[in-house]
Amino acid sequence: MRAAILHAVGNDKLDIRDDVTLTPVGPAEVRVRIKATGVCHSDLSAMSGVLPQPVPLILGHEGAGEVVEVGEHVTSVKPGDHVVISWRPACQECDLCVGGQPYLCMKYVIESFTKGNFRFGGDGATAFGMAGCGTWAEEIVVPWQGAIRIDDDVPWEAAALIGCGITTGVGAAINTAKVRPGSTVAVIGCGGVGLSVIQGARVSGARTILAVDPLESKHELARKVGATHAVTPEQVPETLAALTGGSGFDYGFEVVGKAATIQSAWQLTRAGGEVIVVGAGSTDDMVSLSAFNLLFEGKTLKPSLYGESDVRHDFPYFAKLHKTGLLDLESMISARIRLGDLNDAVEALRGGEVLRQIVLMD
Repeated sequence: MRAAILHAVGNDKLDIRDDVTLTPVGPAEVRVRIKATGVCHSDLSAMSGVLPQPVPLILGHEGAGEVVEVGEHVTSVKPGDHVVISWRPACQECDLCVGGQPYLCMKYVIESFTKGNFRFGGDGATAFGMAGCGTWAEEIVVPWQGAIRIDDDVPWEAAALIGCGITTGVGAAINTAKVRPGSTVAVIGCGGVGLSVIQGARVSGARTILAVDPLESKHELARKVGATHAVTPEQVPETLAALTGGSGFDYGFEVVGKAATIQSAWQLTRAGGEVIVVGAGSTDDMVSLSAFNLLFEGKTLKPSLYGESDVRHDFPYFAKLHKTGLLDLESMISARIRLGDLNDAVEALRGGEVLRQIVLMD
């Protein structure tokens, strides 16, 4: 089968080849034929080493497809089912899972660094899947907890987006912040995840949603999916004064993954408000907040990993929101491409202008 392989961290180009095979399906695993997969900024972070991953690596973690084969112990799905891939499968047995925080479960994250489900080349070299997935391949093998069934009438492109960008962003607004109706929201970063945060805030009933992005080309789409205002960083001070009287927003979402923008989100948020960190940053990018301000401004700084979602509920729920018109997923797609176009897609993502490019496998 075909797949796109990264041979070394820091490489700019992927090796797109057609001699990749899968390991046999284990008793608790599922083999999925990928139908659509997204090109996400986290894939770039894996290529650069910001998000540590083993190599050789088949990138891609945002995908959907059809179940081809299941292990003997699998009862959650069957061949022919349509599924969304979860890049953070929860074991459903540890204290975190049982305690209501399945998005923090590390069992399969750890396993993904030692278990490679792909083979390639004449010597059968092992390749790993990004986050244990590797959706930039025509087929993958994942734990049964990583294949979540959805209705068959959900378009593959929409289902793929639910696998990461939508769940991360909408979940940050609905699950982590629990945005209240009538509240005010600022979102820094209007890529695919930032636009999803905006949609989550809109669905939650926020009355004012400010989108902040240096690329004015993204402002129109931000307004289309729910932002009431859109500005560049330079325009923030005057907008903050006009919309909040200078007091700040109830919620400030950072969807870039930089210390500087986390501090900007802190400054945009009112005393007693909530600052939600959604962007994935590097291990050496340190955030500086004074102990005085941390105490006396009364703000809450929260991380939001994978939208704090229980994907068993949230994947089908977000699919229903899309089908009823409450989530606009079609507008999030900037291009539909093929597997062979992935090097061009990665370069386009580096340029910053594109949102979600969706790879269609058929």
